[in-house]
Amino acid sequence: MKRSMTATRFGKLWLAAGLASVLAACTAMEAAAPAATSQAAAPAASTAWPAAKDVVATQSIFTPAGLQALDARLKEAVDKGEVAGLQYALVKDGKLIAFNTFGAQAYGGPAVTENTIFRIRSMTKPIVGVAMMQLWEKGLWKPEDPVTKFLPELGNLRVATNRDSITEGLVPATRAPNMNEVMTHTAGFGYGLSAASAVDKEFQRSNPHAQPNLPAAMKRLAEIPLLFQPGERWSYSYAVDVQAAALEKMTGTTLGAYLDANVFKPLGMKDTAFFLSQQDYDTRLATVYQRSAAGEKEAFLDGYSFTVRNHHESGGGGLTSTTHDYVRFAQMILNEGTLDGKQILKPGTVKVMMSNHIGDTKGVFGGAGFGWGGAVKLAEPTDAAPAPVGTYDWFGIDGTWFWIDPANDIAFVGMIQRRGNPGQGAVNLRGESQQLVYKALVK
Repeated sequence: MKRSMTATRFGKLWLAAGLASVLAACTAMEAAAPAATSQAAAPAASTAWPAAKDVVATQSIFTPAGLQALDARLKEAVDKGEVAGLQYALVKDGKLIAFNTFGAQAYGGPAVTENTIFRIRSMTKPIVGVAMMQLWEKGLWKPEDPVTKFLPELGNLRVATNRDSITEGLVPATRAPNMNEVMTHTAGFGYGLSAASAVDKEFQRSNPHAQPNLPAAMKRLAEIPLLFQPGERWSYSYAVDVQAAALEKMTGTTLGAYLDANVFKPLGMKDTAFFLSQQDYDTRLATVYQRSAAGEKEAFLDGYSFTVRNHHESGGGGLTSTTHDYVRFAQMILNEGTLDGKQILKPGTVKVMMSNHIGDTKGVFGGAGFGWGGAVKLAEPTDAAPAPVGTYDWFGIDGTWFWIDPANDIAFVGMIQRRGNPGQGAVNLRGESQQLVYKALVK
């Protein structure tokens, strides 16, 4: 049985567990970027695509033995009990190469199906990135704009120069963060994913995540010092919720309503949302597990409700979705902004979104660059990380992952529900899935 905690407990469980989960997840991660020059073949014009029945019957793009090895290795994580269930899809040239499902929505529970819903957490971020790019296309914001143009409440930010205190050593920010910094986690905001610094601890205590709406969250955020001066370095942060708040100011509507009208409905992402009906929560939403201190699997309780609208719609990690929906989102990006005749972004905008916007700034997981919405791979392929330069990717703290490879016209989406370290010897799902896909690819 799933249970939800009150918003006041959110900061204590979700945030406290967060950093270890993120760092464990990042071990396998390499990143992504610039757009492709080739135009992918559009899939069939039905929003029912992709489904397992759409897998191509014959193809010569990947070796049969290679695809079998991919399937077997991912299934092994379920067979060994490392995850309760797993679903993945592989697309190339607009064709569905694989759509496979293993295991259950919960240990001892109903089987994972194509209707299973997953918490995609930080895979919300690239979706918000697309929404922000739509507004960029319209000229509503520029990278050099100070964030205070949209959120004046962030006009008097301070910077903590003492890692162990938010009262001693505070200095004024030299300037307001600009929108490029807000789009790339270089603005200086914290996240509270750990208690590693006084700023992190204050993030957990003050907890802007739990505020009833984004304006209230921004007021709370304005009281928390920055980790560093804007633009000084890269640090994973609350910045995408700042993007969401700016989006609401620019559009005069809520984040959820904007995404529904401008991304989800045009793309046929009918099961992607911030909130679920009680029936979908009870019957379709997979359970997240973590390892206890004793090494036992235990359900990880949701930090906030997915059925009660008592907290803000989190642009940084609040969405639930299905494999079907996220593949449609990824295919739109591969198609340079269009799917089934619906243009979400212009081709040039996709290229900008998937380009590195942090120069040679270090700190991104896997040594990547960062675009406006996701990581951008800068390093040449290796056996361990075989995706080419220009691959765009991200992941969610509850185990979901994806990458988009414009050079080879490939997209991969993987869905599990597991938080934290799976234990020694576990299948490295994100790392090994990528290795096996490119090993199977016919050169």
